[in-house]
Amino acid sequence: MIPGYTNSGPDHWQTRWQSRLSTARRVEQAEWSKPVRQDWVARLIEEVNASTRPVVLVAHSLGVPTLIHAVPHIADKVAGAFLVAPPDVANPAIRPKHLMTFGPYPREPLPFPSLTIASRNDPFGSFEHADDIANAWGSLLVDAGESGHINAESGHGPWPEGTMVFAQFLNRL
Repeated sequence: MIPGYTNSGPDHWQTRWQSRLSTARRVEQAEWSKPVRQDWVARLIEEVNASTRPVVLVAHSLGVPTLIHAVPHIADKVAGAFLVAPPDVANPAIRPKHLMTFGPYPREPLPFPSLTIASRNDPFGSFEHADDIANAWGSLLVDAGESGHINAESGHGPWPEGTMVFAQFLNRL
């Protein structure tokens, strides 16, 4: 589990999934509220490379660019990536401003299967942006409709629809 800015709280779907999946691990960051791209990417690389088995990465929000920037260092260990609510980190209107340090996204195709889920009214990134980057990555894009940022604040605590899509994704790996 690769949470985004400020981590995923107890009601967030990532935390709920982690508690139900016996092999799930969270990438813990030293600084959740003032993220530094190099530190976050290095921490993810460390966690993935410590794994003795192939990993499936589940990233939300700022966890998505963290994962994408780490790809050259972890690709051989990754079985697949489930990418949810990718923020537009190259947009100068993003707040807080320091999140822009995670952009722009690399646009090379991902060397493993991936699925990107995006909302049509996400305040941190447009659906058009998500469609564009998912296409560049060779990632299947799933339209989540008007679902906000797909987090606890937008009503996606348990997120049963996401659980079903994730189960289908895992079955295809």
